[in-house]
Amino acid sequence: MRAIEFITELNGASALPIPKEAVSQLPKSGKARVIVLTEEDSEDGQWRQAAYEQFLRDDSPEDSVYDCAVPPGIAD
Repeated sequence: MRAIEFITELNGASALPIPKEAVSQLPKSGKARVIVLTEEDSEDGQWRQAAYEQFLRDDSPEDSVYDCAVPPGIAD
């Protein structure tokens, strides 16, 4: 499969406008897989960041051995 990427403006219509530059790259026939990615909701991004920070805070002192790349005594 070959990817053709472009950005378009959503306007509530049931069809997505495809820029001319992208249309010129499309084959004349065949099937295409369409994936629509939209911007993340800012609240969703904030929630994910807070959850990640909480995850990092919940590390027990015993797990601190995993915080370094090579545990002491192993690289000798």
